[in-house]
Amino acid sequence: MSDNKDTQSKGLGSDEEIRLPIDEHVEEEVSANGKRVRAKGVYLLPNLITTGALFSGFYAIIAGMGGNFEAAAIAIFAAMILDGLDGRVARLTDTQSAFGVQYDSLSDMVSFGLAPALVVFSWGLGPLGKLGWAAAFLYTACAALRLARFNTQVDTVDKGVFIGLASPTAAAIVASMVWAGHEVEVGTGLAIIAALVTAAAGLLMVSNFHYTSFKKLDFKGRVPFVMMLAIILIFSLVTIDPPRVLLVIAVIYTFSGPALWAWGALRDRREAVAAGDADGDDDASEQDAEVVPVDERGSSGEPVDERRQH
Repeated sequence: MSDNKDTQSKGLGSDEEIRLPIDEHVEEEVSANGKRVRAKGVYLLPNLITTGALFSGFYAIIAGMGGNFEAAAIAIFAAMILDGLDGRVARLTDTQSAFGVQYDSLSDMVSFGLAPALVVFSWGLGPLGKLGWAAAFLYTACAALRLARFNTQVDTVDKGVFIGLASPTAAAIVASMVWAGHEVEVGTGLAIIAALVTAAAGLLMVSNFHYTSFKKLDFKGRVPFVMMLAIILIFSLVTIDPPRVLLVIAVIYTFSGPALWAWGALRDRREAVAAGDADGDDDASEQDAEVVPVDERGSSGEPVDERRQH
């Protein structure tokens, strides 16, 4: 008996760690003094919020397959809210990590890549057959490309803008469209419109249009009082007819990227034309200065050749 107890005490000594059949996550991070340290485990709070967003996207897929399109659309919007919270909570609590970034990206792929495509296919793209699932797949593939490009450019691109339509906004367009028409009998015409909207949302995600990210907003600072009134007004409008108001807001934001691009291109063209006109005026003035004589005779007293004046 004593030998067994000694063996057990040796096996479970204070210096020994119980090994679990799950790999312990270890990653390098920068400490407060600027040195790189190896940290075990993951931060609970931000990753818990990311898990909630992932669950919302998964539930949207299940609800869409079951024909409950209103609940599916609401679940996608819930995933959007949670996705906006996890990153801000991580920054406010100083719990950012490489694991959290990758986990958030995978959650976004499910909630804003797969879920909207499968929900809109179950709602209105089915009657189009192969064209319907092609539009849904195009959206999903573009969402994956958008997230991959964002992850590779996160340290090199201005944080105040998004290059391409953000995947949550694209998901908001598709989800609000389904939410607004969840009680409508989907015919061929509406199915074609839904396919075009889905494909356009996907292509805008991989475009080079610039969109405001709102990441530079200081939520801890003071704002004008009228800003609070504007926010209250927006909430009031949303409560009147949530799906249609949210659809309008998402569409306005979506068109802001192409509109800003067109405005910038038009401004650059005007500046180029103005610069060209200015150069032409300078050349003309130089030519006039060469051909206009100051006297009928040259410096040597000889008559000036009139052919050189024209």
